[in-house]
Amino acid sequence: MKEKNCILIGAGDLTVSEIPVGEEDLCIAVDGGFEYCKMLGIEPDYIIGDFDSVGDEQAEVMKELSKTEGDKIIVLPVNKDDTDMLAAIKLGLSKGCQSFRIYGGMGGRLEHTMANIQCLLYLKERNAVGYLMDGTGMILVAKEETISFRENLEGYLSIFSMGSSCRLSLDNLKYTLKEKELFNSYPLGISNEFLEGKKATVQVHEGTALLILNLV
Repeated sequence: MKEKNCILIGAGDLTVSEIPVGEEDLCIAVDGGFEYCKMLGIEPDYIIGDFDSVGDEQAEVMKELSKTEGDKIIVLPVNKDDTDMLAAIKLGLSKGCQSFRIYGGMGGRLEHTMANIQCLLYLKERNAVGYLMDGTGMILVAKEETISFRENLEGYLSIFSMGSSCRLSLDNLKYTLKEKELFNSYPLGISNEFLEGKKATVQVHEGTALLILNLV
């Protein structure tokens, strides 16, 4: 059975010129991400947020939209526990999505990027997978599993422990490891490199790792 995908478009830095959205995908504009949707000609299935990052012009567009399609706009309170992105993720999970791609989820204020990284772990702990997408790479979380990469990748792969430590093996990268323990107090996993023609793998034997790809 094919995984149901959720495309989340946030209000952070958008580093791509297009976002692929399939007919079967659920697309959610998160707060100011609605402006990116308008710019890219994407019609989201839902628009969710407290809308503190929406410009005046787009606020008027949404006001008019709510008159005809109010069921697709979900207004959240400004004072709340969940971030707008986490609320959107919960919506996607409730609709049966298992794979989440987050655009516009990085850049700007560092704490917003950190919160979105935590959202990746939130998804992983609920048997779903999330990717923070960027024009030159992506961020994902691996928990006691093996992640394989395409042979033709060029660039860097950095790995950090999400907990106090994790134990992993790295194959077909410039720097290999065999059941090595990484600690969150020592950045040993920074700036590894993909090798031409090699299918790199990261096997997390124990714990949870954060993988950051920067491609060239």
